[in-house]
Amino acid sequence: MEITAALVKQLRDQTGAGMMECKAALQEAGGNLEDAVTILRKRGLAQASKKSGRSTSEGLIGSYIHAGGKIGVLVELNCESDFVARTEDFQNLLKEVALQVAAASPTYAKREDVPADVLERERAIYRAQMENSGKPAPVIEKIVEGKLGSFYEQHVLVDQASIRDPKTTVGQLIQATIAKLGENIAVARFVRFKVGGE
Repeated sequence: MEITAALVKQLRDQTGAGMMECKAALQEAGGNLEDAVTILRKRGLAQASKKSGRSTSEGLIGSYIHAGGKIGVLVELNCESDFVARTEDFQNLLKEVALQVAAASPTYAKREDVPADVLERERAIYRAQMENSGKPAPVIEKIVEGKLGSFYEQHVLVDQASIRDPKTTVGQLIQATIAKLGENIAVARFVRFKVGGE
């Protein structure tokens, strides 16, 4: 099938990928636009995971005030260059993250931020819940790890389901932006204020 310039442009507008990448993805997908988007996303996410170790010393601080001034959030989102920090995609991601913090009230930015004593306390609680279940120890440990996954989904920002699209995590939103912009991006820290405390 012939790949038309209009089809390449349509894919480029939809994904933000380069012309040559769009053309190659369309050729690989046999001209199917949806399959080409999937191919580009897979490639982009693979590249995004390679970028995750790179230093993020630039970025922006974003804010969000909600509910008539009753809830306020400050978020520091970092990237590799000032150029990327000024892009619309980066700024939109910063707004999304701030909105997420306001709505879902996470406790930690990433799993590594959860103190070891908190994790051990949670594990002890889950083990105690299973104590009289009669299940073998290896099964109990698997259940404990599963419950710990639920703890992360509730308390860790990047593991939380996006408030706009519950099928996508905040971490996946960040990875998609990394894939699009070609730089590592990370939430450095955040703070959430609520009038009267929480």
